[in-house]
Order: sequence, then structure tokens, then C-alpha cells
Amino acid sequence: MSNRAVLTGPNLEAQTAAVAGVEKKILTIGGDCGVEFAPIRELRERFGPGLAVAWYDAHPDLKTPETAHDGAYHAMVLAGLLGESDPALTAAEPFDPQKVALISPRGAIPAEREMMERGMGIETDNPAEVLAGATHLYVHVDVDVLDPSQFDGHNMPEPEGLTIDELVASLETLSGFNVVGAGITECVGTPGSVTVLTPVIEALAALLRN
Repeated sequence: MSNRAVLTGPNLEAQTAAVAGVEKKILTIGGDCGVEFAPIRELRERFGPGLAVAWYDAHPDLKTPETAHDGAYHAMVLAGLLGESDPALTAAEPFDPQKVALISPRGAIPAEREMMERGMGIETDNPAEVLAGATHLYVHVDVDVLDPSQFDGHNMPEPEGLTIDELVASLETLSGFNVVGAGITECVGTPGSVTVLTPVIEALAALLRN
């Protein structure tokens, strides 16, 4: 069964049903980046074009069915949210690409770099500045945004990433936003190793409590 079939079948239907009509903030923990398509799409429909996304990820997830040669949907999710994917995997109300901040997307493939160069998201180390003016914010954290020396429980590690202190400091700059959802994904660490992520989890929790 293809990744597309898995996503557009019972899994996506169950996720959509779980978040539909939920008026509280949404927190997604675990799984790969594909698990965030349904909650982010729901929040975009709920809050309209003022919703922005801070995408902390070593990979911008801007692959499409044509460029994701391994067929892995988790590498296509942001493209779908921006309206640049298979119709079945594309948000009905795509994001404004100028409201998508890409933090440390150092693992982008050439096709993704091309999309970034034509304005599909803004690469930045200052997401608070780039997203100023957003009415609401979703914060996506793929743990591979961290350097492997900081945490080795990555699905797809990339060198030259952020330190834990740098990630936490960056998240803290978003405290002035109305954060309505967040996710932390792609963690394959052992129960003992994930304790180093405690400051990151606490920073996300603080944003959601604002």
C-alpha cells in the first residue's frame, strides 16, 4: 500500500475526526511529520489566513509526489499545506507562503531549494521577526532540527543543526504570539535519551499556556 493510500484512508479520517470542532489548542506528539497535516489544516480552516507556521526542521518537507522519489509523505506535508501537492493531500485553504518560517532547513534537496527560492516559505533564524503580524501561530518541531551531537534520536539526522539551548531560545522569542497548536515529531530516541529534550518540551508547553 502506498503512503498516499495510507494517509488518505482511515488514518487521515480518524485524525480529521479527532480534531474537528475542537476549540482548544492542539498538541501533537510522536509520529513522523505527516501526522501534523490534519491538525494544521484544521487550524488553518478555523483561524483563516492569519495563521502562521514556524517550521523547525532540518528538512523543509517541500517535496511533492514528483520529487519525493522514496514516496515518503512526511517529506511532502508542508508542500501540501501550501497547496503544492497531490490534490488529495493538499489543504483546501492553503497557507500564505510568506507566513511560513523555515528554521534550519539544511537538508533541503535541490527541488525543495527551488521551491524556497520562488517563495514557498522563508528561511530564517529569526521567525518572530518574519512572522510578525500573524494573528495565530502553529509551532512545528522535528527533532532533527537539533545537531546530532545534542540528541541522536533522529529519524533523519543532519549535521550542523541547532543546539538545545539555541532551539529553546528561539522558541522563547515566539512568546508574544497567540500559539494555537504545536507538534514535536520524528523522535526515535530511547526513553532514557529523550530526557535531554525536557527544556524543548517545557518551552513548547509555555507557548501553549500563553
